[in-house]
Amino acid sequence: MNFLKAEWRKLAIANYEVQPSLLDKYLPYNTELDLWEGKCYVSLVGFMFRNTRLLGIPIPFHHHFEEVNLRFYVRYCDNGDWKRGVVFIKEIVPKRALTFVANQIYKEHYQTMKMSHLWEQKMDHLLVEYAWKLEKNENKFKIKASLNSSEIPENSVSEFITEHYWGYTKVDSKSTFEYEVIHPRWQAYEVLQHDITVDFEAVYGNDFKMLSNQSPASVMLAEGSEIGVKSKRKI
Repeated sequence: MNFLKAEWRKLAIANYEVQPSLLDKYLPYNTELDLWEGKCYVSLVGFMFRNTRLLGIPIPFHHHFEEVNLRFYVRYCDNGDWKRGVVFIKEIVPKRALTFVANQIYKEHYQTMKMSHLWEQKMDHLLVEYAWKLEKNENKFKIKASLNSSEIPENSVSEFITEHYWGYTKVDSKSTFEYEVIHPRWQAYEVLQHDITVDFEAVYGNDFKMLSNQSPASVMLAEGSEIGVKSKRKI
């Protein structure tokens, strides 16, 4: 059964290479880091939730909203079958009720901040921007991209980043929550320019302060799709 159904749209994704040891303390029990060609990535992701429904029911004033998260990539061996998933360092949303539900039910790491977004279609390009404010400091992630999307190439880093269909949350030293995220393969736009102005230390903590002065290894803009999130289980 889908606990949540929604659309995830215009996903701005910046991928940073980090030392694997940085993520040791965030790694959920029974999972291991999922590397791309021997490289370990964390991703800054901004996108829009649209047409959001919990247990099939639209929640008033919570249909459409922004989210920005910092995540990394893991895998879990389930009876010989490797599942590829993501772990969230922090997820930022503009509604306190969303933060409460996600943190209480899924043991995630949501935080409420004032947020905004901008989607503009120009004559020859798209502009997509996500902004979030911590105290008086505004953080922004802006992308200029081509007008038309195309299939994400197979065996590419973009495919690696987007083709993770499980979520894992560290409950404690001996247990993990697992949930499945269902969506089709996404298309992506060619990124022409990007601008990332984020105080990573203030927003995500001292472990990630170096990202403020580090250029991302890659930046992408995925169109997204309808998604479904299955109810969690403990592993």
